[in-house]
Amino acid sequence: MDLEKIARGVRLVLEGVGEDLRREGLQDTPQRVAEMLKELLEGMEQQPQLEAGFAEEVGGDMILVKDIPFYSLCEHHLLPFFGKVHLAYIPKNNRVTGFSSLTRLVDVFARRLQIQERMTQQIADAVMEHLQPQGVLVVVEAQQLCVSMRGSKKDTVRTVTQAIRGEISLDRVRLTSLFQS
Repeated sequence: MDLEKIARGVRLVLEGVGEDLRREGLQDTPQRVAEMLKELLEGMEQQPQLEAGFAEEVGGDMILVKDIPFYSLCEHHLLPFFGKVHLAYIPKNNRVTGFSSLTRLVDVFARRLQIQERMTQQIADAVMEHLQPQGVLVVVEAQQLCVSMRGSKKDTVRTVTQAIRGEISLDRVRLTSLFQS
């Protein structure tokens, strides 16, 4: 990531909105924003890693990890969207992974310039590729600040996307359990 180029761009934006870059509160803002973007978009430089950590007899039962928090930046307006990922999979050949590995996988895709629909699909595809389960279901619930702060300005709107891969049927998933705390 070219932090100096980002800082130059932020300077231009601040000048473009009529701000004085010599003002005390803004003097270091371009560099702070560049460092922030490096952190928020670190997933752009990471490849998804997910390995079957151990063999465990689960008898074809589903494993559900829910309420995985994430924060991302919408590539259309560079505004945040954030929420929770619910990830269910049915292991095949007893190939399971650690729960922390799944949460890290979510972060790799969330920490990119992104849209929710693509992120949902990428998570499901990565689980299928790396774990080769019988099936996977990913449900993402998010608040889009581009809807809340601009455009329609509706701050209670939540968007839900889902991706289903492999042999997994919704009747096997207690969908109500995904949305209950």
